[in-house]
Amino acid sequence: MANLQQHLPGQNEIPWRLSNDPCRRKRVGDWTLCAEEVAKFDTLVHEVHPGAPRVDADQVAHVARWLLAMPEARATQVLGERLTRIDELRRMVADPDWDCADRDRVNVEKMLGYLDQEETLIPDRTPMLGKLDDILLLELTWDALATEVDEYEDFCRYREDEHPTGTGEQQRATWIRERLAALALVEHQQRVSGTHYAIGGSPTEPFRVGG
Repeated sequence: MANLQQHLPGQNEIPWRLSNDPCRRKRVGDWTLCAEEVAKFDTLVHEVHPGAPRVDADQVAHVARWLLAMPEARATQVLGERLTRIDELRRMVADPDWDCADRDRVNVEKMLGYLDQEETLIPDRTPMLGKLDDILLLELTWDALATEVDEYEDFCRYREDEHPTGTGEQQRATWIRERLAALALVEHQQRVSGTHYAIGGSPTEPFRVGG
């Protein structure tokens, strides 16, 4: 997934490519993907992130086989680190102190509406794979949400460390003001470090000591 190189919801990228074996496409063991459900899933992905890769059954089945081939502990880690991100999205849109951008709020609520259903592209009751479509939805749309989530994370760290007072709006204003001041200080230090205070060469009138 080339457009996910810069932002990833987990430590490693989920493979997103076709299987070379046409006999194995769309199937994982006894489980076969429904083309209609795949199309609905693809539509949701592109409502949230129009630039996301297209989704088809072959690709989803490939990722499912990739996950099932892992040791169980590793597969649990891959799922868990992304499910934690989904919990973070829930906190972000529910936090009264955070003024989530309207478009991001709508997109996250669309995602959560899907995630809260039991009968989705891959039913939650499916062993090991029940949450695979959830983390695929996150992975494929993450680039559209990453900036808002990064800012929310920074605000939460600031709020926890500095304990700002006032309403949510006042806390955000203080957070922005202090972050801008910190950025200005860094820029000033960078300018100072690039300034030469001593001028090379010999002075035209050397200093004298004594009369």
